[in-house]
Amino acid sequence: MTTTVERTFEIDAPIEDVWAFISDPANRASAISFVDEYEVEGDEATWYVRIPIRLIRKRIAVKTRDTERREPEYVKFVGRSSVMRVVGEHELSATEDGAGCRVVVRFRVQEKLPGVERFFSANIDDEIRNLEAAIRDALETA
Repeated sequence: MTTTVERTFEIDAPIEDVWAFISDPANRASAISFVDEYEVEGDEATWYVRIPIRLIRKRIAVKTRDTERREPEYVKFVGRSSVMRVVGEHELSATEDGAGCRVVVRFRVQEKLPGVERFFSANIDDEIRNLEAAIRDALETA
């Protein structure tokens, strides 16, 4: 089965500042609560995830790679593992007043084991809120 979600939020910061965060694979990985650890080499990252479903008792390595980038407005990445395939997209645009940034987040998760899709459906809104909070925190400390 496949789960697809799209969510939008706004950040009171210039699009270039949000891009600096969202275009970095390490930042994207660190914002996801079920990623225990990650490694980044160039435009590839390996996420080590724990998904609390009955059929998965160990950490899963998800190999991700950016497949499309249009600075400073769009990045798409694909992640593959033995239990799922994930496609993430982050699209940035200036808000109507030009002072902020609108962030559109799209995720598509295709399960290879039963329960993965249900886990993502139940948790994706929290993960997108985590991403938004991580962007806001990074901008505040910059």
